[in-house]
Amino acid sequence: MKKEFKVIADLLPNNTRVLDVGCGDGALMDFLVKEKNIEVRGLELNQNNVQECIYKGLPVIQGNAESELYQFPKQSFDYVVLSQTLQAFYQPDKVLRELLRIGKSVIVSIPNFGYWKVRTSLLFFGKMPVTKTLPNTWFNTPNLHMCTIKDLFNYCEDQNITIKKVIGVNENKISLIKKNNLEVKNLFSKLGVFLIG
Repeated sequence: MKKEFKVIADLLPNNTRVLDVGCGDGALMDFLVKEKNIEVRGLELNQNNVQECIYKGLPVIQGNAESELYQFPKQSFDYVVLSQTLQAFYQPDKVLRELLRIGKSVIVSIPNFGYWKVRTSLLFFGKMPVTKTLPNTWFNTPNLHMCTIKDLFNYCEDQNITIKKVIGVNENKISLIKKNNLEVKNLFSKLGVFLIG
C-alpha cells in the first residue's frame, strides 16, 4: 500500500461518494472501497487501465478529463480525487476549477518538484531528475506542468480556493503543512496532498 493512499483515505469519511480522476489501474479506488466503504467511480483515459479497473470490478468511465469533466453535474460527488495527475494536464487550472465544481471538496496530490532531492539533482547533475515519484526521463514523461507544494499553495490562495488541509509525505514521515512551515515542508516533502474546497 502506498503511504499516499492512507493519507487520502484518512481525509475521506466513510460512506461518501468519490470520483477518482485519472484513476489509472484502479489501485486507489480498490483501496478506498476495501478500507473505507466508499462509493467510488473512476475516470481514466488509458484503455489498458480501464480494462484493469473493469477486471477488478471497479466502476470506471473511459474519457479525457480535460474535455469531459464539464458533463458531470455540479456537486455530483462528495469528493473528487486527483492523485499525482495534475501535472499531466495541458490546462491544470481549468481542470482544478472543474473538480471544484463537481465535488463538494477536492483532494489533489502532487509530486513535489521542490523536494530537496529534486533540487540537488538539478543543482549538481544539471539535468531533470529521475526518482520514484518522477520515474520518467524528460523526453518520455507525461508531466507537462511540474510544480511545488508552495506553487500549488500560492495558486490556491491567489485564486481564493479554500485550503482545508495540506499534508506533506516522504519516506519516513507524514506532516501537516501550514503557511508558517511551508518553506521547510516544501523542501522536505516528496509529495503534497491538498484538501481544498
